[in-house]
Amino acid sequence: MIRIFLHAKIHHCRVTACEPDYTGSIVIDRDLLDAIGMLPNEKVLVADCENGRRWETYVFEGERGSGEIGVNGAAALLTGMGHRLIIQSYCQLDEVEQRTFRPKVIVCDAHNRVERTIEYDPAIRETVAAG
Repeated sequence: MIRIFLHAKIHHCRVTACEPDYTGSIVIDRDLLDAIGMLPNEKVLVADCENGRRWETYVFEGERGSGEIGVNGAAALLTGMGHRLIIQSYCQLDEVEQRTFRPKVIVCDAHNRVERTIEYDPAIRETVAAG
């Protein structure tokens, strides 16, 4: 059975630009993309920690080392400068992959740099029978 699981999460990055007249997407510093394993054009779910709004969009690559998190298009009206966001991507895993895949999370500091990295346990953990 194929199921949908968290692939990667950028936690508490801060919005550095809002461009409602742009054609869409979210621009993310290339360093953050590399740290988490997200790719340009990948679909993401974005949650605003200040107002609870959520939306889906796709990733544009931002300048490496810039700290840029730019929200474009209509989604720019759902957030604001300095708002903390959670950006999540998902993947489909079969039962074999569910036993080994470990979702990765990065927590950002106030300047959108990686403060720490977390890996979650696989969805299915092997258990040892008590004997």
